[in-house]
Amino acid sequence: MSDNLLEIRSLSKALPAGPRQSAAMVLRDISLDIARGEFVAIVGPSGSGKSTLLYCMAGLEPPTEGTVTLLGQDLSGLGRKSAARLRRDHVGFIFQSYNLIPSLSAWENVALPAPLAHRSAGQSQIDAALAAVGLTEQAQQKPSTLSGGQQQRAAIARVLAMRPDVVFADEPTGALDAEAGAQVLDLLRTAATDDSSVVMVTHDLQAAARADRVLVLRDGAIHRELHHPSADEVFEAVTTPATRAV
Repeated sequence: MSDNLLEIRSLSKALPAGPRQSAAMVLRDISLDIARGEFVAIVGPSGSGKSTLLYCMAGLEPPTEGTVTLLGQDLSGLGRKSAARLRRDHVGFIFQSYNLIPSLSAWENVALPAPLAHRSAGQSQIDAALAAVGLTEQAQQKPSTLSGGQQQRAAIARVLAMRPDVVFADEPTGALDAEAGAQVLDLLRTAATDDSSVVMVTHDLQAAARADRVLVLRDGAIHRELHHPSADEVFEAVTTPATRAV
């Protein structure tokens, strides 16, 4: 078994040309590996390509050039159904938009992915996931009665209950206060262990400093790479036009 859960080689992504504009390069010749058990944060200025890179890693966006190999599978060689099955069985997503089903309670939203993936998730497993994000008392509430932060925590519980091989998180603490955000980061830190990995896009440099490795994007390319950095080191890497890898 490879130590790498995810391998990216020479990945580039261009937005298609419009009637009044030429094609725009969003990602430029990116190559990187994500090891099993690793917690990786992606940071950079707005428009640097962070979310696009995350979606390409997860197979939600096809690259213009290059390859993405997830769990030994070249995503470009998979049909739509096979790619969807790979994501369903092995990947968890935490999006800014939550993607909760309005007609279901928080508990039912967390429980929903298991039967869709033909996997068992007992009541105790769902209860534990909700307790881990501090939503035990809100388990029977519908999303419309939850605050934005509570909806985000429900979305995170839904992912963690499935214990995926890799979690892709797009600004997972963006709607949370400091205490709840720290709680979520603790959960993501715990999820990145043994054979499971977490890849997180964030604007929060304190959150990024919780990761094993931080990738700093600028103009669609990896500008710096930091290992176990402090928040000050992440800030320096984001704000200083350096090209040296650390």
